[in-house]
Amino acid sequence: MDERVQASDGRLLCGRLADVQVKADPAEAQAAAAAMVVGLAHNFHEAHVDVTWDPLREPGSWTAQVTVAATPPNASG
Repeated sequence: MDERVQASDGRLLCGRLADVQVKADPAEAQAAAAAMVVGLAHNFHEAHVDVTWDPLREPGSWTAQVTVAATPPNASG
């Protein structure tokens, strides 16, 4: 399943959700996208984040809020 992640500053990340079929249930796709964002935040910023999905505005398009849950004191980013 293809996905796009747009940051609040306008940058866009395009890619593919690994192991998610095109006709997968939306909850499965959201879980995979959230896991990707959580992993990227941890790997690149040593931060733990929470992903909260906003209510659906239009079919096939989701918006989520990503907030920092915890960052180690010596983390760079």
